[in-house]
Amino acid sequence: MCKKAFIKTLPVLAAYVVLGMGFGILMSNHGYGPGWSVLCSVFIFAGSMQYVTVDLLATAASPLTAALMTLMVNARHLFYGISMVPKYRRMGRAKPYLIFGLTDETYSLLCGEGEIPKDDKTAARYCLLVTAFDQLYWVAGTAAGAALGASVSFNAAGIEFSMTALFVTVFVEQWLAAKERRCALLGLFASLLCLLIFGQSRFLISAMLVIAAVLSAAYAKRGGARA
Repeated sequence: MCKKAFIKTLPVLAAYVVLGMGFGILMSNHGYGPGWSVLCSVFIFAGSMQYVTVDLLATAASPLTAALMTLMVNARHLFYGISMVPKYRRMGRAKPYLIFGLTDETYSLLCGEGEIPKDDKTAARYCLLVTAFDQLYWVAGTAAGAALGASVSFNAAGIEFSMTALFVTVFVEQWLAAKERRCALLGLFASLLCLLIFGQSRFLISAMLVIAAVLSAAYAKRGGARA
């Protein structure tokens, strides 16, 4: 089971080590030591939000600002996390950590049909290993980046774009693997429309709400037609 989970997470290993290094370097460039960087990756583990956290710490942002920013950046978890509720109900004591460690990439590894074993104990162990491996890669990359940033001085401008590059890569992989692409097109159209209307700093939550509303209406219509 451990070998299976490790092999499954190898694509995430390649991405998370590099992205974790980017976060560690940014933290170091803002004057935070390796210990702080590693603690953030252990207790926050929020990918793109960790990159935003660097600026929040550097500007001494208020708790309210930090909370609102976290909601805006990670609002997508509220939507795709719902689809994991039926699967995580049977995870026992592993469930709290699985909820905490559910990232975009971990979700993509566990959301498919047949990805999680049917036996409850085996399923909990497999999901726990996949989630733990993914976080371990991120923490290891963070530690390496923090050590590198503390020992080598260089211009890290633009390194935060690495998270955007990862999201694009994940989207392209899902697009190529999917047979039905209407939901992906809906997400793209809603995001672009809300970006044009609300601007770069405010479009995320509105786009999520539009997508959720359209999908809910479509689901209700389909259910009504079947009834």
